[in-house]
Amino acid sequence: MDRRNFLKVVAGATVIAVNPSLIRGNLYAADGALYQTYEKAQLVDAAGKPIKASALAKEVTYIFNYPYASTPCMLINLPQPTDKEVTLKSDSGETYVWKSGVGKERTIVSYVAICTHQMTHPTPNDSFIGYVPKAKKTMAYDKSGIIVCSSHLSAFDAGAGAKVLGGAATQPLASVVLEVAADDTIWAIGVLGQDKFHDYFKEFRPELKEFYGGPAEAKKLVSISAKTVKLTEYSKEIIQY
Repeated sequence: MDRRNFLKVVAGATVIAVNPSLIRGNLYAADGALYQTYEKAQLVDAAGKPIKASALAKEVTYIFNYPYASTPCMLINLPQPTDKEVTLKSDSGETYVWKSGVGKERTIVSYVAICTHQMTHPTPNDSFIGYVPKAKKTMAYDKSGIIVCSSHLSAFDAGAGAKVLGGAATQPLASVVLEVAADDTIWAIGVLGQDKFHDYFKEFRPELKEFYGGPAEAKKLVSISAKTVKLTEYSKEIIQY
C-alpha cells in the first residue's frame, strides 16, 4: 500500500482516516478491534531474496506466515484490479472499510488463510483453502476467480476484501494490510478485520507442537521478513472442490 493511501475505518457515524504505517496499537469500534499493526515484515522467497510485486504470477496462491510464526496468510495477484472502498462487517457487528488491492494495477491482495467458519487453514500436510483461478470451476459458487474453503464450501470475494459470497462462513476473512515500496518490494504491516488467532492457538495446540515445536514458538511475532512460497510448495496436498 502506498504511504499516501489511507485506511478508512467506520465506527457508527464516525469516519477516521489514518495512515496504517503510522498506527501503533488498535483502532476500536463499539465492540472491538478493527485494525491492528504488527512488526513490519518484508516478503521474501525461500532463498531470502525480496519478492517483487511485478514478478508475482497471476492467479497463484502464495503462502507466508504473519503476524505470528504459525498463522498462514494468502498472497494473490488477481487478473484484474480490485474493487475500492469495500464496506465489510464482522460477526460482532464491527463495520470497517477494505481499501483496495495494492501494486501498480491494484491487483495484489492478501488475506489470513484461516477460514472464519471453522478455522480450516493450510498446513505442511494439506490445504483445503485457496484461490480458484477463473479458468477452473468450483462447487462453492457459480463463478470462479474467488477464494474457496473446500471443507464446507465457503466462498470469499478475493477482489472485494474477502467478503462472503456463499457457504457456511458468516464474515470475511481477515485481510493483511500490505505496502508496495518504491523499489517494488512487498511489506506486511498489519491485519484488518476480525481475526481468529486466539481461537486458532487454542484449538490447534497439538498441531502447533508438531509443526512449530509448541505454542510458545508458534506465537512468536514475525519481524524483518516472512518467507513466501507457492501453496503447492507449502502443502503436500491441495484439496479444492
